[in-house]
Amino acid sequence: MAYVNTRVRKKDAMALVTGKPVYTGDLVPQNALVVKLLRSPHANALVQEIDTSLAQKVPGVCCILTYQDAPQSRFTTAGQTYPEPSPYDRLILDRHLRCVGDPVAIVAAETQAAAQKALKLVKVKYQVLEPLLDFTKAKDHPILVHPEENFRSLCDVGTDPKRNLCSTELFEMGDVEEALSHCDVTVERTFHTKANNQAMMETFRTFTYLDEYGRLTVVSSTQVPFHCRRILSNALEIPKSQIRVIKPRIGGGFGAKQSVVSEIFPALVTMKTGRAAYIAYTRQESMTNGSPRHEMQMTVRVGADRDGNIQVIDLYALSNAGAYGDHGPTTIGLVGHKALSLYGKLQAARFNSEVVYTNTMGAGAYRGYGATQGIFAVEAAVNELAAKLGMDPCAIRERNMVCQGQTMPTYYGEPNNSCALDRCMARAKEMMDWEHKYPRRVLENGHIRSVGVAMAMQGSGISGVDIGSVEIRLNDDGFYTLLLGCTDMGTGCDTILAQMAADCLDCDLDQIAVRGVDTDQSPYDTGSYASSTTYVTGMAVVKACEKLREKILETGATLLNLPKEAVEFDGKRVFQPGIDRQVSLSEIGYASYEGHSRCLSASESHSSPVSPPPFMVGMAEIDLDPDTGKVQMVDYVAAVDCGTVINQNLARVQTEGGIVQGIGMCLFEDIQYSPQGRMCNDSFLQYKIPSRMDVGKIRVAFESSYEPTGPFGAKSIGELVINTPCPAILNAIYNATGLFFDTLPVRPQDIALGLLEKQG
Repeated sequence: MAYVNTRVRKKDAMALVTGKPVYTGDLVPQNALVVKLLRSPHANALVQEIDTSLAQKVPGVCCILTYQDAPQSRFTTAGQTYPEPSPYDRLILDRHLRCVGDPVAIVAAETQAAAQKALKLVKVKYQVLEPLLDFTKAKDHPILVHPEENFRSLCDVGTDPKRNLCSTELFEMGDVEEALSHCDVTVERTFHTKANNQAMMETFRTFTYLDEYGRLTVVSSTQVPFHCRRILSNALEIPKSQIRVIKPRIGGGFGAKQSVVSEIFPALVTMKTGRAAYIAYTRQESMTNGSPRHEMQMTVRVGADRDGNIQVIDLYALSNAGAYGDHGPTTIGLVGHKALSLYGKLQAARFNSEVVYTNTMGAGAYRGYGATQGIFAVEAAVNELAAKLGMDPCAIRERNMVCQGQTMPTYYGEPNNSCALDRCMARAKEMMDWEHKYPRRVLENGHIRSVGVAMAMQGSGISGVDIGSVEIRLNDDGFYTLLLGCTDMGTGCDTILAQMAADCLDCDLDQIAVRGVDTDQSPYDTGSYASSTTYVTGMAVVKACEKLREKILETGATLLNLPKEAVEFDGKRVFQPGIDRQVSLSEIGYASYEGHSRCLSASESHSSPVSPPPFMVGMAEIDLDPDTGKVQMVDYVAAVDCGTVINQNLARVQTEGGIVQGIGMCLFEDIQYSPQGRMCNDSFLQYKIPSRMDVGKIRVAFESSYEPTGPFGAKSIGELVINTPCPAILNAIYNATGLFFDTLPVRPQDIALGLLEKQG
């Protein structure tokens, strides 16, 4: 292989670093209307009266739309395969406002100044209702977040809006209570994780226009162009055939753009006015009305014998959907099925979950997608169990971790055909020098250096659901065009898939021209989420290239007047071995366009019945000041099994980026609400994410397995890498202080006060 498992620079690298106009905001037509949203100041309210007469008189204002002007079909903004498990529980503009920031009116004007002025002149009379803000009290609460009669759920996920339930799930294996009763040591603890913002550099933004045929064209920073088309069709009540979605370069998504957040508003303006329209969320809007990680409360019970053999894990998870159920029924499943499946010798297991509605901001998809919260809770509980047993937390994992060849009953009964988790543990211990650094040492300045560990797994696409499709064409002069339906959101999937195609076709990488997503031209793909692109779409690339090779052989043989069985293809020519008879790829390309009535092209789709998990071990070394409680990251090592590494550079930066986000979740990111339901820290001045100065040294190693169902043996990597920092850092804090913390983020004052209390 010339390109797979090598370090290849991203195809769009130079365009990005030299500031070429590649993002949505760079491409907006000059005459596009500026779209702004008037947002609710109340967490729960009804619009009684709305007067736009003064605002309409502002020079440059083109239109102002309210709930009376918008379609009344309920829909979900969750970018998921149809039928979506997420309930159809929202309108574009609704008279009932369910969280602070819910849109009340859409203003479109020639300039931003005119739009901003008009916003201030829209007069609204609200009937303010008591909000439901505490998700632990939401179930069966007298305040109903969704009392409407036209609420719809397309899938049976246990939805009951009359009880504020977005979804419910129960999974059991064996007799949990019986198994716990026979355990020598048990641990029970309740964990709390808050909502986290994806904080991508490019905020939500979209522009729309009507093309020459009167069709709605939507240019947007989205991870899910084809899902976006369906969602817009549902919301706007127009056929999908009248909608085209184009995805330029994306300035980061991390799952936030797996929801249709900004697209609907300029689309409605364009449909009403016939004008191009553009909306760009401010940072404040992205933080208060985006699609952040679900806040969760999880109670874990773990039982083991005195030798450290883990017999049973019981996990209950309560998730806060917020005002709307986008991704609520699907994120919750990963909480249990990914966390429990790390342990391969369980005699019994149970995962029970409920997702509830409240009057806080609606949640959505964020890297890790529920597995992050579940793995934090289970791994933290296992670390506590190890402490109770007096065991090294690495040793208890080495004794209990899932192994290659096992069937995983808590992971939908899938086989574990590729697993280097044991080698990841050994490699991480070596990198960290665990034997000498565990558990802690006191420095001369009184600071404490300590280490902690956690392991994680994820998946590779959604088995039996996700589909990836590609088309690859041989052009005149012998170069290829690779048409993709998946979405490169900065991860480099355009490059990775081109690497695979180049190796399949034995050609130079520069011979593969890659085109991004246009729903009118690209083959259907579910989009970039669920760690699916490399594994699912990658196999579609392999299959399409195999088919195209056969067509090249056939055409070359025809041109040589030889049977197909007599010739070979080496990437540059079709030739008869041992005899000087050949035809170049360039000649085949030209010939396929000239008189042969046969353009050489291959299109293939792929969906997998399994979702093979990648694995990871993460270890954190911290410096803790016992006087102030301040934790400073010193070193983080990660040993990752993602099957065959396709691009070593991109896999490494993916891992480093996920670790930084995990550090932020553990130590920094602390969303807070006022008693009225307004988010208090709605900018980077108040909502802290780690800078380069906060994360210490990050080191990454790969321990490859070979996944037989993946392209070149590859599995996913994108989401896995965020899952170990929280439990590993908390384990290090315990080893430094003897204190167990169960709420994220862990703040310096929490540690300092805990130490004071411990000292009496």
